[in-house]
Parts: sequence; structure tokens; C-alpha cells
Amino acid sequence: MRLSHLVLQDFRSYAQTELVLQPGPNVLLGFNGVGKTNIAEAIGYLSSLSSHRVPQDAPLIRHGESQAIIRAQAHRGTRSAFLELEINPGKSNRARINRGSAVRATEMLGILRSVLFAPEDLELVKGPPTLRRRLFDVLAVQLRPALGQLRQDYDKVLRQRNALLKSIRHEGFTPTHESTLEVWDTQLSQAGGRLLGARLDMLATLRPHLSQAYQDLSDSVRTARMRYLSSLTGHDEDDDDGADTSLDPATDVSALEGATTEELTEQLHQGLQSVRKRERERGMTLIGPHRDDVHFSLDATPVKGYASHGETWSYALGLRLASYRVMLDDDPEPGAEPILILDDVFAELDARRRRRLAELAIGAEQVVVTAAVDDDVPEALLSNAYRVESVDQISQATLMEPGETQ
Repeated sequence: MRLSHLVLQDFRSYAQTELVLQPGPNVLLGFNGVGKTNIAEAIGYLSSLSSHRVPQDAPLIRHGESQAIIRAQAHRGTRSAFLELEINPGKSNRARINRGSAVRATEMLGILRSVLFAPEDLELVKGPPTLRRRLFDVLAVQLRPALGQLRQDYDKVLRQRNALLKSIRHEGFTPTHESTLEVWDTQLSQAGGRLLGARLDMLATLRPHLSQAYQDLSDSVRTARMRYLSSLTGHDEDDDDGADTSLDPATDVSALEGATTEELTEQLHQGLQSVRKRERERGMTLIGPHRDDVHFSLDATPVKGYASHGETWSYALGLRLASYRVMLDDDPEPGAEPILILDDVFAELDARRRRRLAELAIGAEQVVVTAAVDDDVPEALLSNAYRVESVDQISQATLMEPGETQ
């Protein structure tokens, strides 16, 4: 897959800008703060409907404006599609495909795929569980777009159920509350069972690719492992410090893996019943995919809190590389490989990891790289370079002449 044109309107720092992108590498060069990452973020958002930098849409809108628009000409082999996405904070985002009528933004999912590497990826390992949950959800949605609506449905039911529990906590419990809670339990269990099943399938698919990617990047004799930690099997997000030293290196598979959607739904429903009293006391839902985590380890040693900086970087990059390879396996047709986005990562890597990542990138159909200066980018990727600069406080990107340096 690739983009030939990208237009941003009131997105982040861009009032209006247009880029003509080439197959192969496209390198965006410019000082910090001029808008390079905004372009990378826009491409990633177009493919996943989520940002790698912020959990909400409001920061994506240029200051003083109410809406942002991303337009792009996407290509997959000999086929092409014109995509337009309206980002409307506080309201439903809308999309147009091939200049058709406006549809829900989720209708666009699956047309364009991308994998984005960024310095923020370190937080996938070091940060809170919500980032790891989002990693798996975003990848699953790119592979199976229907899951995008499922995630929205789950979040909606969760908000309504939590609102009821808060009301019970402050006003007292009544028989009416009992019947209403049972309705929400059923809906949350049905959506949560499907979401949990999708995450477990995603983890099982990623696991061998992660192991191989980590070895490719680090030459380590240690094996990168991951295990799903579910609130259904006793994991409590409030008590977790990210360091589960009880893991047996030979049994990193969760007890839930292999369960059917129906079985997961039933377990989730039973779990909600078992914590009903605690939920009423705390005014929140304590069981479900929104409370789960994924434990990352090298052999039996947790990565979080124990791995070196280099090991942590290799693990984070391995997660993204594994995601790329999963997408390749999912759709091996020529021209279907995802766009690679490398947002300011080369400056963070040592020479060996920089070389390994460049070897991967050079073989992709299209790569978008951001960097402060061309010295940060391996020479093999500098065939098409753009200068990104701020003109009258409005960011612009222009193609540089061959041999011109930043």
C-alpha cells in the first residue's frame, strides 16, 4: 500500500498543506516543533482512527478551529481509492470514500494499513496498561475492521454501567437497580467476550513474530515472551506493578487462550456476578477487558523495571515489527503490505539497531520517515526528502532537491 497525495486541513499545526509522496522512502526533515510528526500522525490516524500521541481527538484540531480534514489518494496494487476523513471532536467523525456520500468513519477501516514506530513506543513497555490494551485493539481493528464498532459498543455500555454503579454508591441499592444491572451485565459480557477473544487471538498470532523480531534486532539468546493478564483470572489493575515474577518461562500462554467466544462471554458474565458487592461499594466495573493487561518478559524476567534501555528499545521495536509481519501474513498479495512510518526513531537507536531497522524499511513499498537532520537517517533511505518548516506560524512541507541537506 502507498499514498500518492496527502492533504491536511486544520490538522494540528497545518492550516492547509499538500504532499506528493513517492513509492519507497519519503523522509521529512525539519527542526523540532515544525510539524513533521503531525504528518506521520495523520497517516497513522487515517489507517487506524487513533493517534499514537493522544487518546482523544480534540488535540488534533488546529487551535481555533472546530474540525480537521485528512484527504489522501491511496493505492493498493493497481487499485486506488480517494479517502476523506472529517475529525469532529465531541461528535461523530465522518468519512467519504471515492467522493461518495458521508459514512461513519469506521467504514474506512481496512482500506489503508500502516505500522508506526515512534519514541513513544517505549511507553508500551514502561507505561500503564491502557497503552498495551490499545496496541492490541488498534492492530486487531486494522486486521478486522468490524472490531472497531465492537470496541465503541463496549466502551458505551461500560460508561453506562459505571454511571449506574456510581448512582447506586451515592443513592443506595434498589430492586430496580438489580434488574437494570443485569441488562448491562448481559450487554457488557457479550461485547467484552468478543473483544477479549480478539485480543487473545491477536496475542497468539503476534507471539512467534515478536520472538523472531526481538532476536533479529538484538542478537540476544533470550526469548521475548508475552502473556495476557485478565481480570477474569485474578489480575487486578489497581494492584499491578508490571512485574509478575511468578511466570514460568515454559507456560506463558494464558489459561483463557483457546476458549470460544461463548465461553469467554459466560465467564465474563459470571465474573461480574461474583464482584457485584465490591462494584457497588466502589462505584465502578471491576471485571472486563478494560481492566486487563499484557505482561512482557525476556524468558521469565519482566521487561518493565528489569530490562536495560537497549533491551527495552529492542522489545518495543519488536512489537511494531511483529505487527508489520502479521499484516504481511494476513494479506500476502503484492501491493498489500502496510505503509511503514518511522517517526523520529533513528536518532534514538544505536548503530546496530539503526542498521537493522533500515534493512527492514528499504524493502517496504512505502516508508515515511521523520528526522531533525539527514545525518540521523541511513543514507539508503534519503532518495526522497522533504523540508518541513514553519512559515508565518503555519507548517509547510516542500520536496528538497537531490543532494540538498538539512
